[in-house]
Amino acid sequence: VTRPNTVVFKKSSPNGKITVYLGKRDFVDHITHVDPIDGVVLIDPDYVKERKVFGHVLAAFRYGREDLDVLGLTFRKDLYLAAEQIFPQDGCSKRPLTRLQERLIKKLGPNAYPFYFELPPHCPASVTLQPAPGDTGKPCGVDYELKAFVGETQDDKPHKRNSVRLAIRKIMYAPSKQGEQPSVEVSKEFMMSPNKLHLEASLDKELYHHGENIAVNVHIANNSNRTCGNLQTFVCFLRPSTNAQWQKQRAIVASTFPPYSLR
Repeated sequence: VTRPNTVVFKKSSPNGKITVYLGKRDFVDHITHVDPIDGVVLIDPDYVKERKVFGHVLAAFRYGREDLDVLGLTFRKDLYLAAEQIFPQDGCSKRPLTRLQERLIKKLGPNAYPFYFELPPHCPASVTLQPAPGDTGKPCGVDYELKAFVGETQDDKPHKRNSVRLAIRKIMYAPSKQGEQPSVEVSKEFMMSPNKLHLEASLDKELYHHGENIAVNVHIANNSNRTCGNLQTFVCFLRPSTNAQWQKQRAIVASTFPPYSLR
C-alpha cells in the first residue's frame, strides 16, 4: 500500500480474516527511548465473533544451529517483550491515535483497530551472525517478530490459519560524535627479573566502519632482563551468551601476520 512519501506494510493471515498494517519495519533505539510500534489490524467480525484478537512483540535469541535442536534441547531463547489485546479494545487503556493510524482507519473502515507497542529500552538490537560455510537453517543472532492472532486468551497457542507474523528489526545507528581514543596499559613481571615489561596500546579513534583500517599505536618499555622477539595484534569478536560456558567465547577476525619482529 503506497501513498506519496508513505509506505505501509501489509500482511494477511492464510485464511484472510485478519490483516496487519504497519508503517515501518525498522525501529530505532535512541538510547533514551525506542520508536513505538504502531499500526492497525483489519478483522472480519463475522469470523472473530465472540473471540478476541491479540498482538505480541517477541524477540528470539538463537545461539546454536537448528540441526542441533534434538531431544527437547534447543539453542534458542524466546522472550515476550510486549502484549496487547487489540480487539475488543479496553476503553480504560485507549490512547490517542497516531497520524498513521488515523489515515488507515479512515481508509479501511470501522473494522480496523489500532495497536501500539513500546519496546523496553534494555532489549538488544537485531543481530545476525554470518553462518559458517555449510551451515543450514536460521543463522545465530537476535530477531524480532510482530504477531497478531485470534484466540480466547493471549496465552492460547495461535493457529497458523488465523495468525499473522511479521518480521521487524530494532536497530541502532552509530553515534556521529566520536568519543575518546581507547587506550590500555599493562605490565608483566618475570621471575628472577628486578623490573617489569610495560606495554601501552592505543587506537586512533573509538568507532570504525566496515572496510576502514584500524591503526594501533604500541609503546613498549622493556625494563626486564627478558628479550622481546615479536609483536602481534588481533581483532577479536566477542560473543556473549546465556549459556554460562560460552561467556568468554571469542573469534579472531583479523590479525597482523606474520608478526612484527622487534629484533
